[in-house]
Amino acid sequence: MDSVNINHRQENISLPIEIENGSAVLARPSGPKHSLVILDKRELDRHCLAQCMAANTKDFLVLAFGSIEEWKQKREEYPPLSAIILNVGGRMVDDPVVSEQIKNLSSEFASTPVIILADSDDFAQIVRAIDFGAKGYIPATVSISVCMELIALSVAGGLFVPASALFAMRHLLQSSSSTVHPMAGIFTDRQAEVVAALRRGKANKIIAYELNLRESTVKVHVRNIMKKVKATNRTEVVFKLNDLYPDSLAGSGMNRELC
Repeated sequence: MDSVNINHRQENISLPIEIENGSAVLARPSGPKHSLVILDKRELDRHCLAQCMAANTKDFLVLAFGSIEEWKQKREEYPPLSAIILNVGGRMVDDPVVSEQIKNLSSEFASTPVIILADSDDFAQIVRAIDFGAKGYIPATVSISVCMELIALSVAGGLFVPASALFAMRHLLQSSSSTVHPMAGIFTDRQAEVVAALRRGKANKIIAYELNLRESTVKVHVRNIMKKVKATNRTEVVFKLNDLYPDSLAGSGMNRELC
């Protein structure tokens, strides 16, 4: 009797997907103790995103619904909720419908992080999302593995915003500091006025007259300014001041002198 060889091969095991009333549930064999809910009215998008996320985490049962109301109808069937991912896609956060959704979710689920997933990484949109109560903002440019790490960060109590937002914020702060208060932290307000006059080449008498000060008081200010910039004479102090504050102040002052 001929022997029969049976070849065993390992089959690719795919995650089970259940679709009920327009919602998808992707379960993992390990039985996670926490749920992660994706909210997105676009059925195909939410199902695809849920499947990708489920394949990259063992910590959460990934659920996908078109609305939070759909999840509420089945919430007793799933583990406790750990985070809500609101996928807004190409819509803007300041769209009234989107902004209201973020506010309502953040208010109702105060102890659960609401994380925005969006196509845009615009600084203004990120700031508005955080203002509306979101605990994170993930741009669609990140990889799925990074996305899951950022979600875990938010669940742990952190707040994530893209690096582009931090760079934009730094740029705004630097611009504000250089244009509005160029001498903040170095000179007093009165010394700053004397500095501006020195850079325009004005004599102590003129400075005293324009600032309504005694000439002796102006001399004291000049000496203190020289100490702060470590200059030994009036010419050196002007040179160092121009090196510290190039461009706007001297230029604008000279323009006023010529008018």
